[in-house]
Amino acid sequence: MLHIVLVEPEIPQNCGNIARTCAATGSQLHLVRPLGFDISEKAVRRAGLDYWHLVDVFDYEDLEDLFRRHPEAAQEAWLTTTKAPRSYQEARFTPDSWLFFGKETAGLPADFRERFRDRCIRLPMVNEARSLNLSNTVAVCVYEALRQNGFPGLQGTGEMAQG
Repeated sequence: MLHIVLVEPEIPQNCGNIARTCAATGSQLHLVRPLGFDISEKAVRRAGLDYWHLVDVFDYEDLEDLFRRHPEAAQEAWLTTTKAPRSYQEARFTPDSWLFFGKETAGLPADFRERFRDRCIRLPMVNEARSLNLSNTVAVCVYEALRQNGFPGLQGTGEMAQG
């Protein structure tokens, strides 16, 4: 199962879109505090996130808390950053990969990127573009990881295939 980690996410709409991607792909969502929004049951209901019950969401005080609770994440970590030296196409994802994404305004912390320097990847884009939207970046990386592993557990056809 893929693990999507948002480190200090700030924009609730991005988190909502990413949660929907997790729901559609059976990926787990891990949120590292501080969060720029409320994820209480009341707030989620008020936001109309009717798919939230389909997502396994885990909450951590900081990255140390995440790695303390999931030491295996260090072995399967992939960090997305516009500063990475190589493209996401060079990553070899496993079905249990942990994909880390930083907050919208600053990305992942520099010391964290250095710790996993050889596991940093980026999406190619023109020089003038600062970055892609966080939820779009997550979707591209999740589907690439799933593609590399044969889309485990996902339906490959729609209703048009029947008839």
